[in-house]
Amino acid sequence: MNLFYLNSNTEITQLERSLKSLERDVLRMGALVENSFRLSHQAMFSHNLEAAQAINLNEKRIDRYYRQIESECSNLITMKSPVGQDLRLLSAFMQLVRDLERIGDYAEDLVEIAVKLLPYPPHTCLPELELMSNHAQAMLSESLVAVADLDAIKGKAIKKLDDKVDQAHDQLYKTLAYQRDIKGVVEPIVLLVLSIRHLERMADHATNIGQRVQYIVHGYRG
Repeated sequence: MNLFYLNSNTEITQLERSLKSLERDVLRMGALVENSFRLSHQAMFSHNLEAAQAINLNEKRIDRYYRQIESECSNLITMKSPVGQDLRLLSAFMQLVRDLERIGDYAEDLVEIAVKLLPYPPHTCLPELELMSNHAQAMLSESLVAVADLDAIKGKAIKKLDDKVDQAHDQLYKTLAYQRDIKGVVEPIVLLVLSIRHLERMADHATNIGQRVQYIVHGYRG
């Protein structure tokens, strides 16, 4: 009976260590995604071509973390049979890293758009677009803080930040879609519409991350 008790405690300790290691990897992946978002912002609004070159390497590291974390979560669920909050944590991490990976993909897409926009004169909507990007980046940052602290209240609050991004998207779309005095090709208009769509989706994924924190803590998404 004592031996079983010791083995049980050892098993729990190993699971706790694995969960802590996973959490660190998720946050490292999150930091890389934040950096990709910053790089896309610099490429779009500061014409930073070095940022455009750096993001490819960053995205490869993000993809490696994504595959590694997803595999480790699956293995722990299969081998350790966790219950309660531990199981919710692993399940949420598997979904959460997908959200992070998608944000990274969108950041890479934004860099490609920024490069294509370089030959064209700056559009008058760029200040509003930059503000939208800032809001979405703040949402990602807050969502990662919520993950680090397992703070369900902070996770829920991210949804309110998403309202600002949605409003910016709607206003910018109206500005671009109903523009009448277009001179020359329409490519820059199309690219800017894609940009606001990407930023809106990035904000949605950040909202998902906040909701997944609520699931870990309470067992449901707010």
